Amino acid sequence: MVPAASGSVTRLLPAPEEEESPEDDDRKVRRREKNRVAAQRSRKKQTQKADKLHEEYECLEQENTVLRREIGKLTEELKHLSEALKEHEKMCPLLLCPMNFVPVPRPDPIASCLPR
Repeated sequence: MVPAASGSVTRLLPAPEEEESPEDDDRKVRRREKNRVAAQRSRKKQTQKADKLHEEYECLEQENTVLRREIGKLTEELKHLSEALKEHEKMCPLLLCPMNFVPVPRPDPIASCLPR
C-alpha cells in the first residue's frame, strides 16, 4: 500500500511475480460468497419490513374509512335528534307550564359535538 497525495491509502495491484496463493483465492471466494449471502439476507429483511409497513398502512386506511363513515352517521343522527327535540319543546306540557319555565340558554348541541 502506498499513501496517496490526499492522505488516503491506495492499494497497488500485485506484481506479476507476486501471484496470489490458492489459499488467498479460496479466502476471497469464501468472503465474497459470505458477503453475497449477507446482502441477500439484508435485502430480504428490508423487503419484508416494507411489506409489513404497507399492510399496516392498508389496515389503517380501512379503519380510517370506517371511522369517517361512522362520524357521518352519528352527525346525521345528532341533527335528526336535535330537530326532534326542538319540535318536542314547542309542544311539551312541562316546558309550556309557566311554573316550570326558567329560561336557560343552551349551547348548540350539533356545533359542540362536531369534529374541528
